Amino acid sequence: MKNKSILKPALYASTAIAVAATLMACSPGSEEQSDVAKSEQTMKKEGGITYPVTAKGEVVATYFGQEVADPYRWLEDDRSSETEAWVDAQNTVTQSYLEQIPYRDDIAKVVKNLLDYERVSVPFKEGDYTYFYKNDGLQNQSLVYRKKGDGEAEVFIDPNKFSDDGTVSLSALSFSGDGSLAAYQTSTGGSDWREIYIIDVETMEQKSKPLINVKFSGMQWYKNEGIYYSSYDKPEGSELSEKTDQHKLYYHKLGTDQSQDLKVFGHTEAEKHRYVGAQVSEDNRYLFVSAAVSTSGNKAFLKDLTVENAPWKTVIGTHASDVSMLTSKDDTIYLFTNNNAPNSRIVSVKADDPSVENWVDVIPETDNVLSPSLAGGYIFATYMVDAVSKVEQYNYDGELVREVSLPGVGTASVSSSKNDEKSTYFTFSNYITPRSIFELNTETGDSTVYNTPDVDFDGSKYVSKQVFYRSKDGTKVPMIVTHHKDAELNGKNPTLLYGYGGFNVSLRPNFSSTVAAWLELGGIYAVPNIRGGGEYGKAWHKSGTQMQKQNVFDDFIAAAEYLIDNKYTSSDYLALRGGSNGGLLVGAVMTQRPKLAAVALPAVGVLDMLRYHTFTAGAGWAYDYGTSEQSEEMFEYLRAYSPVHAVKAGVEYPATMITTADHDDRVVPAHSFKFAAVLQEFQEGSNPTLIRIEKDAGHGAGTPISKTIEQFADIYGFVLYNMGIKSIDDAAPKQ
Repeated sequence: MKNKSILKPALYASTAIAVAATLMACSPGSEEQSDVAKSEQTMKKEGGITYPVTAKGEVVATYFGQEVADPYRWLEDDRSSETEAWVDAQNTVTQSYLEQIPYRDDIAKVVKNLLDYERVSVPFKEGDYTYFYKNDGLQNQSLVYRKKGDGEAEVFIDPNKFSDDGTVSLSALSFSGDGSLAAYQTSTGGSDWREIYIIDVETMEQKSKPLINVKFSGMQWYKNEGIYYSSYDKPEGSELSEKTDQHKLYYHKLGTDQSQDLKVFGHTEAEKHRYVGAQVSEDNRYLFVSAAVSTSGNKAFLKDLTVENAPWKTVIGTHASDVSMLTSKDDTIYLFTNNNAPNSRIVSVKADDPSVENWVDVIPETDNVLSPSLAGGYIFATYMVDAVSKVEQYNYDGELVREVSLPGVGTASVSSSKNDEKSTYFTFSNYITPRSIFELNTETGDSTVYNTPDVDFDGSKYVSKQVFYRSKDGTKVPMIVTHHKDAELNGKNPTLLYGYGGFNVSLRPNFSSTVAAWLELGGIYAVPNIRGGGEYGKAWHKSGTQMQKQNVFDDFIAAAEYLIDNKYTSSDYLALRGGSNGGLLVGAVMTQRPKLAAVALPAVGVLDMLRYHTFTAGAGWAYDYGTSEQSEEMFEYLRAYSPVHAVKAGVEYPATMITTADHDDRVVPAHSFKFAAVLQEFQEGSNPTLIRIEKDAGHGAGTPISKTIEQFADIYGFVLYNMGIKSIDDAAPKQ
């Protein structure tokens, strides 16, 4: 229930004047969108806020004989001047609102302080050098350093020099087997379209012209001769939104032009795959190719690179399960798979006949979900036990060597290293423990602290505990709740409930400076491990897909109700937050239960469930969602919860700030644009309905630190302001 005592300040009178000129261009022109109804009205009053009036078109789509109006279809055109003008107008309104929050600058200082510490990555050896990433604190992008032996560290790559504003980022780095060559990818504005540069690590000389138009790709070296990479044909229309559905694998030989690259896999029309990836074994003997039509399940094929014109051997010929190559040893291949093992297992098979019927268990499936890494000639099996880590070390015969001792309850990640190295590293973190790095002796099992960050955050003042609650159908769901030790459970604590619930993604306890900032501001942070994720294996994932997607929303709603029932918070002090698939989660829950929370924060969300599959690689998400063209039953199910279609007139929805980016080519911003338009049209009452559109940014990867500070100052300011918090000192105790 909304706290009626909260004052909703009107925008300054100058707001209407400031945006008027921009709004005049917000209606699509007849030349480009003749079916859009023109409107002379350019703005309207709603709860004291002056919103742009978004022109409504007459587009109607027909599904199984049923007509569905799509009046804001014109906002899907990311290249039109009308859409650009609409974006500018919405941003002007949003920033005018946010500028009135008296403590926004104070929040920015808290976020900035908690981000301002030296962050160092796990080191890794390549050739004569040890490499690592480091950020001094507030650098927009982390730098890559290297050192030889005990020598001084030097800068190897500084991504901050790629652009003046930090919007061009380093997105991947890969070294040849002997470490003499490196390939790296750059992303501009957070786009998934990348460029690959190949350099000599000693001279920094480029060994080939940059490879362009690369997307969703690894960089797998074959000896020192070239790399395998993947991409789609560049769209003829908008590269940000045009559908891409045939992924192809190429081999680039150094010194040749990209136009001469060898077509390795996926170049026929006989069978299209949306995601094609390659792995080359450490000994350069085998090429393993995975081919998938969706984000779950893949076919797999193997080729012996030592035999000229060797045929492809089928490892698995269906998309029913996931399989990847871990490594090879002589003529034996080691695979990681959930085939006939929902919690995953490791198997071995002879390379001359790698088909499923010949697989032999090395590490069988257990009751807990497995995630492996390889280091020093051993297999490190990291298990999730109710979303927290347990690590066991095995030899290649599947014999248990030891359980690795961890420093506490949280998330551990063991880094891979080459077979001849006798040490590796693992990281450990939870919501109140900044990520520390430990060096692990793979022969003795002893570990020592390698790096502990100096963060201005005292985790001893906070408690982070796991609770369990029951969802609507009785399913037991875990949730980690983190708050100050002195917080009084009186129902008045500002609380962020964060969720995802899809694509087999597991939300595990990790430290985040921006979450720490929320805790420092007096907030409670709660993360439930809802269905659709991978915390309990494939079965947990599938129970939140397609016709069972409502389970995900029910789990999230039940988490909110648990927090309310146990007085952590109340609806007046609860905010819902999630990004991408989590943005869908928030959009669905806020439209199904509009009184559940005071604030809703859908970020880069999949919000038009009838058309998501028509943009970029969206069709690959059908395993989780199904599509509106799949069947009439699936269409009806999707339309029922699709946030864009679920908004109803006369309903008071939570104070909402939708966030997206104009260069998001993963979940195109049209989802957010259309949701904002329909919410602004139908919202009843005075709750603000805003959209914050980041310019020159994408789905989130590579976001500069400066933008991160601004984003979270706006988000946390909006949340607290709409909970009636007059000062950041009025929240829960921080001493």
